[in-house]
Amino acid sequence: MRKIALNGILISLALVLSYLESLFPTSLIIPIPGIKLGLANIATMFALFYLGFVSALTVSVLRCVLGALLFGGFSSMLFSLAGAFLALVVMQALKYGYDRQFSILGISIGGAAAHNTGQILMASLMMRNTAIFAYLPVLLLAGIVMGFITAVVAQNVFYLVDKTHVVKHLG
Repeated sequence: MRKIALNGILISLALVLSYLESLFPTSLIIPIPGIKLGLANIATMFALFYLGFVSALTVSVLRCVLGALLFGGFSSMLFSLAGAFLALVVMQALKYGYDRQFSILGISIGGAAAHNTGQILMASLMMRNTAIFAYLPVLLLAGIVMGFITAVVAQNVFYLVDKTHVVKHLG
């Protein structure tokens, strides 16, 4: 029951972070279309590390669907789902090397790059054109920067959670 409640809190947090992120004029700082900070990924990473893949998948899917219903539309939902699903699969794969080959930084950057790749794949399918892949290197470079920022925040959150044993007390 506590895990369900924590999933609900993480979904809500991801939605709030997505909304707050939409208020930042990222395009004024980085004038590249489609660039976002990806702060909602912190909730997904938290779910992945502390609750497991199924919880992270639940948080990702519900954030994308509810976010599209509240702030976007059907096409934004397709882009979000494609990016979020590929990012989650890559982060889960990289997590197997956690503490050996990959840090939270590497996992976050891998997830950001996969998210951008998933969105380009969806755009290519929707447009029935592969020319959009020319934009992928730009998005991947931005994904490295944004994945780094997200990782720094996530790392500090994880440190505080581990230090206070909050999740341990939930089980």
